[in-house]
Amino acid sequence: MKVLVPVKRVIDYNVKVRVKADGSGVDLANVKMSMNPFDEIAVEEAIRLKEAGVATEVVAVSIGVKQSQETLRTALAMGADRAILVTAAEDVHQDIEPLAVAKMLKAIIDEEEPQLVIAGKQAIDNDMNATGQMLAALLGWSQATFANELKVEDGAALVTREVDGGLQTIKVTLPAIVTTDLRLNEPRYASLPNIMKAKKKPLDEKTPADLGVDPSPRLEVVKTSEPEARQAGEMVGSVDELVAKLKEKGIV
Repeated sequence: MKVLVPVKRVIDYNVKVRVKADGSGVDLANVKMSMNPFDEIAVEEAIRLKEAGVATEVVAVSIGVKQSQETLRTALAMGADRAILVTAAEDVHQDIEPLAVAKMLKAIIDEEEPQLVIAGKQAIDNDMNATGQMLAALLGWSQATFANELKVEDGAALVTREVDGGLQTIKVTLPAIVTTDLRLNEPRYASLPNIMKAKKKPLDEKTPADLGVDPSPRLEVVKTSEPEARQAGEMVGSVDELVAKLKEKGIV
């Protein structure tokens, strides 16, 4: 069974994001970039399936700028077998929208014919949480989102997913799309020998034109701004005073 894992290059989660002075977007100049944490979990889960003898090959795919090669090399160092880079943008500030990403992934899936796609539930830069669902719709495949446990057996995936009321376990027929939540696993660190081996693993490069997809944006970012600073709290001397303050602010 072949498993395909989409990965995205994003600002490292430890970095404090800075908004451009003109409000046109996030400043990415001289900022550390890394693999989207949810995608890292997806890569780890795919590798575990291979180690368990369930999967035979793990293919990592990234769609974005040329520098996304670094992200793919990280996936290869973790244990992916090969990688595919779709260079869909020249400017690091240009984000490829979920629908365009889903269309390009569909074209790659049509070529690669994997039985399972494991993707992060969302990217931490735009928080769209849409690519996996759009991809499933375009392919007409089963989907299981927000997975915190995954088992593959007898041509189906048994997925325990997080919902508002607790946990829900569903069974989806393969081929399928599964999107990962934080509690699915803890990704491994790539060892130095594996980092060196990753440099020799195959990494194919494609363009949106090769896949017959137009990545032109359909959305326009009107404004980007910092969240409002939290106001200082007020000390009260009694419960009655607290209730009075809450009524005054229209909270109760």
